[in-house]
Amino acid sequence: MGTDLTRIRERALKQPDLVFTSLYHHVTDLDNLRACYDALDGDKAVGVDGVTKKQYGKNLEENLQNLSDRLKRMGYRPQPRRRSYIPKPGSEKGRPLGISCFEDKLVELALKRVLEPIYEEIFEDSSYGYRPGRSQHSCLDKLGRTIQQKRVSHVVESDIRGFFDEVSHKWMLKFLKQRIGDPRILRLISRMLKGGIVEYGLVRASEKGTPQGCILSPLLSNIYLHYVLDLWFSRRIKRQCRGEAYYFRFADDFLACFQYKEEAELFRDRLNDRLEGFGLEVAEEKTRCIDFGRFARAKARRRGEKPKEFTFLGFTHYCGKTKKRYFKVKRRTNRKKFANSLWEFSRWARKSRTVLRKGEMLRQAKIRLSGHLNYYAITDNSRMCVTYCYYATRILFKWLNRKSQRRSYTWAGYNQALKWVGWPSANIRKDLNPHRSLKAI
Repeated sequence: MGTDLTRIRERALKQPDLVFTSLYHHVTDLDNLRACYDALDGDKAVGVDGVTKKQYGKNLEENLQNLSDRLKRMGYRPQPRRRSYIPKPGSEKGRPLGISCFEDKLVELALKRVLEPIYEEIFEDSSYGYRPGRSQHSCLDKLGRTIQQKRVSHVVESDIRGFFDEVSHKWMLKFLKQRIGDPRILRLISRMLKGGIVEYGLVRASEKGTPQGCILSPLLSNIYLHYVLDLWFSRRIKRQCRGEAYYFRFADDFLACFQYKEEAELFRDRLNDRLEGFGLEVAEEKTRCIDFGRFARAKARRRGEKPKEFTFLGFTHYCGKTKKRYFKVKRRTNRKKFANSLWEFSRWARKSRTVLRKGEMLRQAKIRLSGHLNYYAITDNSRMCVTYCYYATRILFKWLNRKSQRRSYTWAGYNQALKWVGWPSANIRKDLNPHRSLKAI
């Protein structure tokens, strides 16, 4: 199966306009389904049928053969997804997710393994989200060096209102037909999109949207925005600009950089019409054009103001200076993300003190703190990381000592426990210095 997927990738690379008309047999292939079963995490949440990976694997070969047969005769129908909510600061309800049944996850992953090689070869370099080898840090690195080294004086930041809930199924299938000519693949994806959501015991039909939590959803969202935004910017906006123009997108987060203000404002004005044509809406309150770049500080000073900042991928970008007083793009943890992360850490510690032993609670707290630092401990952000570690350490101390009426630790004993568990320090883990040359990457 791996060889077949490699051939698909090679054909997609050599023939960018090729429409693939025979792909469905890869989805129904038993080896592919078996590989998908091995790849799926057995600890993930279950769907409406309550079947876990372990239960499905008791009669694995029989279940896979049955699934393959149903797929071949187009008798497979995905079950509705179970609506679940994860905590979201500032929202009483939380962030909505759609949890698929285990068998549906198998089919979603099988489809993804077949479609991903085709689209990876045509996606624009400006697209970073949910793609192999393209992380948030690589996006931030390219953005920082672009502003630092290119002729950028204006940045347009924007946001799509409720993107995953507003994706048009009609347009999605039209976009897929540009590369996928196998009607069985399109029919299967259509069934998945319209599978419905179960919430409070009631099934609600899905007329639009591709729910977060679905394995196939990130790829479908990239395909949708590839045609709606990425190609539009590279083939229309950029070519019509007399100055330099650059664009960066991670999932549904995107921004554009321009040399001239009038071209930045024109992009902002045209953006809403572009998105409306495909069933999407710009969040006007989060859309703006600002001065940003090596001349932004001087312009702001002449107006008696501070230079503007913008937020992208959890970081506030601002106009800083090097030790030699030259312009430098700097970043710090966004205040809202910082507060939300501490709130989530405190909520977890308060809840865990009643169900976890002290040693396990310390180990899991270490994992959580390390995860935060792995993302936010980048060049120029050490102060915010040190502050985060300071508060996280004290939050954990507070809730450890509330496990019972007796105090679990003195401060000296607590420090010894942190040393025993290998408590992480706020060292810089990602070098995103925009002065670094391309050859150093």
